Amino acid sequence: MTSYQVWAPDAVVVEVEVGAIPYPMARVPDRPGWWQGEAPDGDYGFRLGGGRALPDPRSAHQPDGPDGLSRPVDHAAFRWSDTPWHGRPLPGAVVYELHIGTFTPDGTFDGAADRLDHLVDLGVDFVELMPVCPFPGRYGWGYDGVSLWAVHEPYGGPDGLKRFVDACHRRGLGVILDVVHNHLGPSGNYLPAFGPYFTDRHHTPWGSAVNLDAPGSDEVRAYLIGSALAWLRDYRIDGLRLDAVHALVDHRALPFLEELATAVDDLAAATGRPLFLIAESDLNDPRTTTPRQAGGTGLTAQWSDDFHHALHALLTGESQGYYGDFATDPYAAVARTLTRGFFHDGTRSSFRDRHHGRPFPPAYGHRLLGYAQTHDQVGNRATGDRLSATLSPGRLAAAAALVLTSPFTPMLFMGEEWGATTPWQYFTDHTDPRLADAVRQGRRREFAEHGWRAEDVPDPQARATVLGSVLDWTEPAREPHAALLDWYRRLIRLRRDHPELMAGDLGSVTVDHDAEHGRLTVHRGPYRLIVRLGGTEPLAVPLDATYTGTMALFGDCWPGTDDTLYLAPDSTALIRVDR
Repeated sequence: MTSYQVWAPDAVVVEVEVGAIPYPMARVPDRPGWWQGEAPDGDYGFRLGGGRALPDPRSAHQPDGPDGLSRPVDHAAFRWSDTPWHGRPLPGAVVYELHIGTFTPDGTFDGAADRLDHLVDLGVDFVELMPVCPFPGRYGWGYDGVSLWAVHEPYGGPDGLKRFVDACHRRGLGVILDVVHNHLGPSGNYLPAFGPYFTDRHHTPWGSAVNLDAPGSDEVRAYLIGSALAWLRDYRIDGLRLDAVHALVDHRALPFLEELATAVDDLAAATGRPLFLIAESDLNDPRTTTPRQAGGTGLTAQWSDDFHHALHALLTGESQGYYGDFATDPYAAVARTLTRGFFHDGTRSSFRDRHHGRPFPPAYGHRLLGYAQTHDQVGNRATGDRLSATLSPGRLAAAAALVLTSPFTPMLFMGEEWGATTPWQYFTDHTDPRLADAVRQGRRREFAEHGWRAEDVPDPQARATVLGSVLDWTEPAREPHAALLDWYRRLIRLRRDHPELMAGDLGSVTVDHDAEHGRLTVHRGPYRLIVRLGGTEPLAVPLDATYTGTMALFGDCWPGTDDTLYLAPDSTALIRVDR
């Protein structure tokens, strides 16, 4: 017999069902709201008040999807390889974000593992997986997951994830997992039947907020923290990316994020392995990544959309929506983010129609992840177009150089390293026809407000939408993709070999620019990154120092007289100078 437990504080009768037979459960005397009982081992569910069997909220395996029964998992039974893995810290690393379902045509953990040698050759240090919790259907981004302790079965289930993590560690790659605590998907969410996992005290863009501060929130917080620790402990994952933490409404004296960070630090001490948390936050609040001893929340790092927006406006000239403030003077915006971290650090945001942010401490640039593309910034466009859809290879190379020589922790989005021509679009596989149509029509309405025709917005439910988003692995061997891939490899290698190019001290970075002639120069110790955008003739760039050699070049440049360097249009040069 196996012991089963579940938290269902408002239930009068709770049973565990195994093999279509219900077995009674009793209240646990010293754990309010908890029930326990014994039944045979097998696929199981919990019946509340005589209703149908529901999946276990803490299920680690949903072989038939989020609506099916749960299956016990013996994590100790998995055979990890003998290759030692002691982890590695995030500072100084390069992160690579990927989506299991579209990284390879197989759309599985094993299929992704077959491509890990490409990432090793590229030189990245961490693979960041988009969410892998179960969701209805086969295809989706993963942000509508509903079983926060389990692994999407079409990807390979629990053992598939472990095989992938093990394969990464054998190759010296760490693994980061994107987890979603701020909401659950609209379909297959049975948590409200068990207890007050959500509260109407607060509302979010997805409806009622996750209950972090109302009655019953102790157990809800324990549920989320337990899920986070399970990924790090049972699957040996190295860090978690926390989705949209600004949507975690929490008015308790001890914030949930601080409690989570403390628990993760305790697990790191117990395992002897560096473990970390990365926030996605829209707050521009440096306290998110300030250590707890200094009065902060204690997360390790956060995504930096300000740097992305400035870079995107510079490269594309787009000025709609939140790009507006950055597009006014994009050269100055890039310079500001490279030297101050946040663009909005107490300044007025026209998009928000208010002042926004606080100054970022200059010594800790590595606490910000810098990127030119992410799943959000590509996939949430009307047609999922990457930068490669509109930019020349020269401009793509400029974006790579500004990211990979920045004082931030660089992050790449899968395929950008070779300028992938495949889009990455928004796709779903909802099994409820009404929900599927609501998502389809809602997306068309959203982009119609920005001038898009309905027929030009891909249908999220169409199989062609997800298939068109799968990377084409024949591209890296062809030009111009091969040249761009070599450029990424070279920049990552230079970043690793020259500490000045990865130093996180924002105060040591200076930037000068000439918007009229399309020139931006970043000073990093004895190195200068010079980017030339646009123009029709070579541009003479005064160095005010002695040119001693070119370390990396995409396009054309040549030294002139009197410490001058000439750059052709859409060229980027990383050079060394001697003062």
